[in-house]
Amino acid sequence: MDFGIVGGLAYAGYYLSFAVAGLLIYKIRTQGGFESIHQFLTTKFGKGAMALFSILIAIRLFNEVWSNTMVIGSYFGEMGSANYYWAIIVFTLLTLAYAIKGGLSSSIFTDVIQMGLFSVLLIVILWNVLSVDNFTTKDIITSGTWSFELGLNLFFAAIIQSFSYPFHDPVLTDRAFISSPKVTRKSFLWASVLGALCIILFSIIGVYAHTQGMKGQAAVEVGKAFGIVVLLVINFIMITSAASTLDSTFSSFSKLLAIDLNLNKSLTFGRISMALIAVLGTIPVFLNAEILSATTVSGTMVIGLTPVFMFWNMKVPKISFYLSVICGLIFGFILVFEIFPKSLIFTEGKYAELLWVNIWGITSCIILYMIPKWIKK
Repeated sequence: MDFGIVGGLAYAGYYLSFAVAGLLIYKIRTQGGFESIHQFLTTKFGKGAMALFSILIAIRLFNEVWSNTMVIGSYFGEMGSANYYWAIIVFTLLTLAYAIKGGLSSSIFTDVIQMGLFSVLLIVILWNVLSVDNFTTKDIITSGTWSFELGLNLFFAAIIQSFSYPFHDPVLTDRAFISSPKVTRKSFLWASVLGALCIILFSIIGVYAHTQGMKGQAAVEVGKAFGIVVLLVINFIMITSAASTLDSTFSSFSKLLAIDLNLNKSLTFGRISMALIAVLGTIPVFLNAEILSATTVSGTMVIGLTPVFMFWNMKVPKISFYLSVICGLIFGFILVFEIFPKSLIFTEGKYAELLWVNIWGITSCIILYMIPKWIKK
């Protein structure tokens, strides 16, 4: 809504992550013979590296909870209102209940249902929006400006993060080891294209809201403008989408502790793990966290994984992993505390700091990853 269609394209840039993950995990499975990300890291860099990586995953899953439930809360009341908080609590408990019952299998089932519903309902919404006489294709195309000030900062930051972002998101990577390597690669490439397309199409709702001078959350305001049926359709899309991600988050956290870290493989422990992340992940809701920061900040903190996976077959000393990953974490905290030197930012506008923290950060991570190899030579 702020950046027009360019904003939609910028956020769609994150869907390059699926293509990157699909291609690299295909090679890790077929050429390396590894059966999981954790097995790959343990074999190449040791148990310490696997433990550090698991912490990064836990941070990501923690962020997934509150960033998705906040979306739901905003559809039932103003941020900070009683309705807002009650909607989040009820939604989280309901999703937790069926995730505890079905685990990963139920989350995969809801993914399929959610994608089907999203496609149908998106067509319904766009049909209503594009049927308006004073809203044309020209309005969509000219709604944004291709400049760093108006969207390109976020777009290029998303592209940079896409080379590390998918590997700290077990909601994505857990599914990369279920089917055969070829099926997985094909599905991830299609997911990249279709996911980006859906985001771009959905952003048209925001463009329409902007051209009509609507204030507030775009999807909600557009739904109100077209009547109760369209509003219910939009709400249903957001609820099913958030639920699909949330139940996957619960099951992935349970898998991380029970299987990947081999703490306890009992069903009881797995279910307790789900409840634990549900409670901890809901806390930021009451601290007024920003939804997009769940993606941008955690995406920056893991840029150190870029050389680890991009050069997965390269022989390097174990210290390379720690140098790169810790460097990425440092740049992530620099972004959080807003202490990045302004003299190193060469574009203007919102997300300029995000972009340049990632540019300097990923460059530093790659150099630090290579230094032990160069010294060893």
